[in-house]
Amino acid sequence: MLSPYVREARAEDVPALLPLMRELARFEDYLEDFAVDEVQLMARAFAAEPQCRIFVAEASDRLLGYAVTQELTFTYDLRPTVRLKELYVAPDARCQRLGEQLLAAVARWAKARGAGRLKWDVLAGNQKAERFYQRLGGHPDAKWIAYTMDHSAMTALAEYHCETDCSANAAPA
Repeated sequence: MLSPYVREARAEDVPALLPLMRELARFEDYLEDFAVDEVQLMARAFAAEPQCRIFVAEASDRLLGYAVTQELTFTYDLRPTVRLKELYVAPDARCQRLGEQLLAAVARWAKARGAGRLKWDVLAGNQKAERFYQRLGGHPDAKWIAYTMDHSAMTALAEYHCETDCSANAAPA
């Protein structure tokens, strides 16, 4: 096998990206809810105004891993925040420093965008991932607690109508 290299993904990578994305979904236990298909990935990652940026690790015409990022362009210091949404390397391609290369590519892209920070989440209990990120300079953010609202809770909230003066009960976000 040739030495792997990291590059930005191209539209023609989509068919090879989806199996890797499914592997991550299986590992993180959301495969049953995984809904990404080629049409959606093309529309979200390779449209005129993409919603994400994808980097891939490749060798011998085979994708070995990928990283998906999103950019939050407006933040408190007027510098974007780049969020690493997914980082995955196929099991048979691990221990080749591909994760490091992918994360370094993301960091270079974030720096070129003028980002003030790079953020990501680590699956609870994934000590290997925690050690990996800490070795590269990442650290847990004890200041914030991640929250999630599923679709049914979001729908219920969207349909909520305050019976009294709601502004008196509002807490700062």
